[in-house]
Amino acid sequence: MATEDKINNKSEELTGKVKEGVGKATDDERLEAEGKADQSSSKLKQAGENIKDAFKS
Repeated sequence: MATEDKINNKSEELTGKVKEGVGKATDDERLEAEGKADQSSSKLKQAGENIKDAFKS
């Protein structure tokens, strides 16, 4: 399950990068901010996964 979570987190991060890029290209500040928020959320989740992995070892 941890691997699936990591894949989902990375997917969310990449989606956020795309949203941010499209927002910048189209001058849509809301979409750009949403993309940045998605990336931040994903990175936070990834950090949680890394902490769980550290305790498993």
